[in-house]
Amino acid sequence: MATPKRQQRTLSIDRIVATSIELADRHGLDALSMRGLAGRLDVTAMSLYNHVANKDALIDLMLEVVVVEIVAPDIDKPWRDMMRRRAISMRKVLLSHPWAARILVSRISLGDAAVRDIDVTTGCLVTNGFTYAQADWARNAINNHVYGFILQELNFPVEPNDYRAAAAQYLPAIDQHKFPFMYAGALEIIEGTYDGILNFEFGLDLILEGLERWIGT
Repeated sequence: MATPKRQQRTLSIDRIVATSIELADRHGLDALSMRGLAGRLDVTAMSLYNHVANKDALIDLMLEVVVVEIVAPDIDKPWRDMMRRRAISMRKVLLSHPWAARILVSRISLGDAAVRDIDVTTGCLVTNGFTYAQADWARNAINNHVYGFILQELNFPVEPNDYRAAAAQYLPAIDQHKFPFMYAGALEIIEGTYDGILNFEFGLDLILEGLERWIGT
């Protein structure tokens, strides 16, 4: 075990945050505790508080690192390309940090990375002809699609590769006469006509096409 002086020399806020993200990615945010984190870092729990005030403050720092990973829009480039690139990157990043989406939608973060993301996203839209109100609506519409899709991906009870088997398993429980379209849809998955897998970019492009028509009116 490191001595207190050795702990002070080797322990840093970057190391604390990186280890916290690693633990949350692997075991979930609920499994993250200051005591458990201290054990992982081979330091005393009290030494963590020299670098971070509490777990809430630590989570804010973790979110900052996650948001930095999202590819930001270039303000002076076409808004649709930039919003599409950002949304796809956002989904990829949040899927790699499964704990983060739920936290991002449930707290106000004023860290530099979070504020910068809002600023450059708004800036790209406004520079391309959106009003500030329209830019805010557009950004939120895109974000809501990303968050909603991710939360479903992370929590859906059946893996995509198992959809066909699941449809076959549950088909007998669907009354064909009461629910004819549900029954027919399940049959298409069983027969391989349709794989049942949701397409993130399909919904994203519908939003972007709608925004393009809307801003052009």
